[in-house]
Amino acid sequence: MKLTSNTILITGGSSGIGLALAQRLSSLGNKLIICGRRADRLEAAKQNDPTIDIKVCDVSSETQRIELVQWLKSHHPDLNVVVNNAGIQFKSIIGSTLNMNQVRQEIETNILAGLHLSDLVVPLLQGKANATIINVSSGLAFVPLAFMTVYCATRAFVHSMTMSMRFSLRQKGIEVIEIIPPSVDTELGKERRTDPSQSHGGMPIETFIQEAFQGLEAGSPEVIVGLSSDLRQKGELMFEQMNQPFVEA
Repeated sequence: MKLTSNTILITGGSSGIGLALAQRLSSLGNKLIICGRRADRLEAAKQNDPTIDIKVCDVSSETQRIELVQWLKSHHPDLNVVVNNAGIQFKSIIGSTLNMNQVRQEIETNILAGLHLSDLVVPLLQGKANATIINVSSGLAFVPLAFMTVYCATRAFVHSMTMSMRFSLRQKGIEVIEIIPPSVDTELGKERRTDPSQSHGGMPIETFIQEAFQGLEAGSPEVIVGLSSDLRQKGELMFEQMNQPFVEA
């Protein structure tokens, strides 16, 4: 992927990995559009970097996804890169009475949003120079944490979907890249913490961005960061080791 002179949409771009990606890509001379549910966060991002365009959009809504793409066609017809980054994470343990509302939210946001939005933007990207779709998954796609059953399964879906997209869209001249983060110190999963503002000990966001861009610059179809490399290579061999600390006494 050429990392300059693009017009890039990032979903879930108002905080965390999405915002950090937007800031770095903007500094490289790209035109950035970020979307998210929280207008105040989007406005704060634009205040920090006035060159970024913002769009309030809940990508878990099919109607809003369709409206977003129509807006892009009108306001950013030169769009050539889409980053499917939006994601949410809840605790979910089979046999402990699942919160089905949260399950649906995770599936809509983590699976259907990226799947449907990618399908919708293909006609807009096709024929453009450096046309690219980037899907952000997780090392947990390969070694799940059993107390986040649904989240980890959605990330495994994103990995599988990305492989299929890469195969299908190469005939249309669209590159497909997967960024595979480890645990990164962001707001993701804050609902599970006693103090939502506390750090959970993940990789600092600055370190993640530095390593992720090394992979992007190298042209890797899978940008595997930090511990995710071990999870990708060793898979189920690490399952017991990863989950043992969370076994209830």
